[in-house]
Amino acid sequence: MVALAIMSCEQKVEETSSLKQESNCRQVQHQMGETKICGEPKRIVALGPHVLEPLIALKIHPVAFGDHVSFYRKDYTNPSQQIPYLGKYLNESITNVGVANTPNIEAILKVKPDLILGIKDNNGNQYETLSKIAPTIMLDWDEPEENMRAIALATNRSALAEQLLQETQAKITQAKKEFLPIVKKDPKVLLLYGEGLQELISNNSKGFCGSLIKDLGFQLVSPPKSNPSIPDTRTVISLEILPQLEKADSIILFGYNFSQTENLKNMDNFEQHQLTKLQQAWEKNAIAQSLEASKEGRVYYIPAYLCAGLTNSIGTELYLNTLKQQLLLTEKL
Repeated sequence: MVALAIMSCEQKVEETSSLKQESNCRQVQHQMGETKICGEPKRIVALGPHVLEPLIALKIHPVAFGDHVSFYRKDYTNPSQQIPYLGKYLNESITNVGVANTPNIEAILKVKPDLILGIKDNNGNQYETLSKIAPTIMLDWDEPEENMRAIALATNRSALAEQLLQETQAKITQAKKEFLPIVKKDPKVLLLYGEGLQELISNNSKGFCGSLIKDLGFQLVSPPKSNPSIPDTRTVISLEILPQLEKADSIILFGYNFSQTENLKNMDNFEQHQLTKLQQAWEKNAIAQSLEASKEGRVYYIPAYLCAGLTNSIGTELYLNTLKQQLLLTEKL
């Protein structure tokens, strides 16, 4: 009788626990459909900085991470020196599951995740496989607010997410006031991405690097598309065409040199590694130096990883600070 009573009691506890967990379930809409998340995930795999950043902002420490660039091959035992920009916010070791768009499935299995976060453009073809391991959410790299809300819903932190989004918008509004004198005086900005000068890319209409510049009130100078019938926001232009474009008051060059990053001893010099090749080429090139922006000292160099990889609250603050340090300082001088 006693044994039966104990079994009955245990069964009721299990049923109550199961019902409680079921009542704490959410359906999270994302780029690949809808995923059911119950309870509060504790072992999260982040595939790329676009999803690692919101997790950190929400005060969540994932168990595993895969970066877009293979900086470091081993587990992140010292994240501040092994993960660009975001590592300093991680105070514990984190498993390295390889490059974000081709993650190591075996490494993911080993950490026994209860939630996997990725970006559709990178991981959409792996969604079915990853979903068999753990509930998986696929997001859009160019939708930072939606990403924050989706991750917050999945991790039971929606109130904190809304607070962060409001704080971020307030920072942009304040920065817009600070940049107003420059916007009135020199409103037109040309944005170019490159490793060197062999291939420069203009990508004004999509992406955080350009959208924040527009939010501050600047007008983006856009070169003509190579094929106007194709709705592609990326336009490859040669250096020789630059003098023929609409006059830009300022030029921002985003350096994305990610080659030989395995030779970097730590992340302290990663920013300059992205910029050096592009900056040296620009400063030595006669066509580049003939442009009015170069003559006036209004050419600025920003690491592409900063604004292309970090599109949420942490990245916004870092990007704004970089723009202030360069553009506002030049104006004062």
